[in-house]
Amino acid sequence: MKRTGAWTAVRALEALGIRYTFGIPGVHNTELYDELNSSGQITPVLVTHEGGAAFMADGVSRTSEQTGTLVIVPAAGVTHAASGIGEAFLDGVPMLVICGGIRSDLDKRYQLHELDQHAFIRPLTKAAFLVTSHAEIAPTLFKAWEIAHSGEPGPVFVEIPVNLQMFPGEVGEIPSPPVIARPQRAPAGAIRHAAEMLFAARHPGLFIGWGARDAVAQTRAIAEFLQAPVATTLQGLSVFSAAHPLHTGFSFGPAAVPAARNAFADCDCLLAVGTRFAEIATGSFGVSVPEELIHVDINPLVFNANYPAAVALEGDSAAVLDALLAELQQIGAARGMDTGLHARIQRDKGDYNAEWLRHDSGARVNPAVFFNALRAAVPDDVIAVVDDGNHTYLTAELFPVRQAKGLIVPTDFNCMGYAVPAAIGAKLANPDREVFAIVGDGAFTMTCMEIVSATRLGLGLIYFVFHDGELSQIAQAQEIPFNRKPCTALGAIDFSGVAIATGAEYIRVAANAEVSDAIARARELAAAGRPVIVDLIVDYSKRTAFTLGAVKTNFRRFPLAQRLRLVTRAVKRRITG
Repeated sequence: MKRTGAWTAVRALEALGIRYTFGIPGVHNTELYDELNSSGQITPVLVTHEGGAAFMADGVSRTSEQTGTLVIVPAAGVTHAASGIGEAFLDGVPMLVICGGIRSDLDKRYQLHELDQHAFIRPLTKAAFLVTSHAEIAPTLFKAWEIAHSGEPGPVFVEIPVNLQMFPGEVGEIPSPPVIARPQRAPAGAIRHAAEMLFAARHPGLFIGWGARDAVAQTRAIAEFLQAPVATTLQGLSVFSAAHPLHTGFSFGPAAVPAARNAFADCDCLLAVGTRFAEIATGSFGVSVPEELIHVDINPLVFNANYPAAVALEGDSAAVLDALLAELQQIGAARGMDTGLHARIQRDKGDYNAEWLRHDSGARVNPAVFFNALRAAVPDDVIAVVDDGNHTYLTAELFPVRQAKGLIVPTDFNCMGYAVPAAIGAKLANPDREVFAIVGDGAFTMTCMEIVSATRLGLGLIYFVFHDGELSQIAQAQEIPFNRKPCTALGAIDFSGVAIATGAEYIRVAANAEVSDAIARARELAAAGRPVIVDLIVDYSKRTAFTLGAVKTNFRRFPLAQRLRLVTRAVKRRITG
C-alpha cells in the first residue's frame, strides 16, 4: 500500500506506545505534526525551546515505562535539544529523537537547515539513522526504540527527510513492536563466588545506582539478608527507600553524610549495582572501595574503569540479583536483625538533621526547616525533580526519598536548566502523582519560560526556587581558594514577574515561620491544575557534606607545591582583602 512517511511514522510510534512528543513544528516536520494532530493516542506538546523538549522527554522516560520522544526540526532544533540529549546519553535514559531532514529528492545544495547533523549528534546518541525510503520508516523507528532500551539505555536519533514525510510511497504492514531482552550473562560460577564473598564478609555493604531502578525488591531482599548498610548514587537515591533502617544516604566516602561514612567505615565487601563509580557518585573519587568488590552492571565497559572488581557480574540488575539472592539462600540462613546498626544509622541521621536545624540562618530560610516541612506534607509517592547546583546536594542530604523513581536529577552531563521542563514530562507521565521541582535561581533563569507549557497544559506543578542571588555551588568553590566569587552573582531578580509572564501562581517565602503554610498553599493551588512558583529566600551559608568532602578530596590530590601555592594565595587574599 502507498502511504506518506508521516502517516507511517505516527502509526509506528503508536505501536510503540508513545503518548507524548515534544518539540516545535517547522518547515521540515510540519507533515509529522499534522499527522500527530490526528492521532487518538499521541499528544504533541509545543515547547518554548527544544532543550526543554529534550528534558521533558527525559522526565517521561525516567519516571514511567513510556519512552520520551522528540519531534524536532533539523540543524537548530538538533543543536538546541543537544543538552537534553547529552544528559540522557550520559545518564542512561532511553529517548527517541525524531528529526525532520532536508529533501533527499533534489539535486540542490545549500538547502535550508542543510548540515551534517549526524556528525554532530553521533557522540551524543547510541545510534543515528537516516531513512532513505518509505519502507524503512517503521522498521527504523522500531530498531531505534529497541536500541534505546537495550543494554545501557540512551537516546537514538532518526532523521526522516521532508519529502518522504510529504509524499506517499510503498510501505508494508506495521510490524509488531520489538521485545526488549533483559539478559543475565554472568556465569553461575561467578555468581556463586560473589555469594560466598558476601556471606563470609564481616561488614558487607551495598552501593546502588540508577541501573538498579528496576531491581528495588531484589536490592532490599539482599540488604536484609545480609543486614548490610545501603548507600546510593545521586541518581540512585530513589532505588532504595530512605525509610528503610538500612538506608544510609548518598555516597559513602568523605563527601557523604555521617550515617553513610560511619556505616561504611569498616566495609570489607561491597556489592555495587548499576553504578559506574563516576565522579559525583564517589565524591570526586574520594571513596575507599574494598578489594572484595562485586560489581553488577549491564554495561561491561564500566567494570574496572575506576576501581578493580574482584567479581564482575554482567547483566540486567534484577536478573543478576535474583540469581545472587538464590545463591545466598542456598549457602545459609539470613543474618539476624542488626538492631545496633539500625540504631546507629538512625542516630547519625537525626544528629545531622539537628546540626542543620541549629544553624542560624538569620533572616533567610534554613534548608533543613524547609525539607522537614516538605517531607511532612507530601505523600510517599511524590516525584521530586531536582536541578543541578547546591540545592542538588541539599536535597540529597536532607530530603528522604521513599518511593521508586521518586527523584530524578541530572548527573554525569550535569546540565543546569533541567528541572523546570523535566517536571512537566514527569507530570504528564504520572498525572495521579504529585510532582514538584527543586531548582536554584541560576538554573531557573535558564528554562523558567517553559512554565508557559505547564500552564497551557493545566499541570499542577510546584517549583521551589532556591533564591540566594548567586550560582552558589560554584561560588562556594570559589570563595575558599580565591576569597572572591567572580562572575557568579546573578543580581536582583523578581520572580513574581516570571509568574505573571507564564500564568503561574507566585508565593514568596522569606522566613522559617512561613514555610509550612507556603507549602500547604502551593499544594492547594497545584491540586487545582495551576503551576506554582515558590520563591524561597534560602540560606546557603552552611555547606553540605558533599561540598566539604569533595573540596578536601580534590585539594589533597594536588601536588604538594600546588597545595602550598593555593594556601598561600588564599591566606594573602584574606589578609589584604
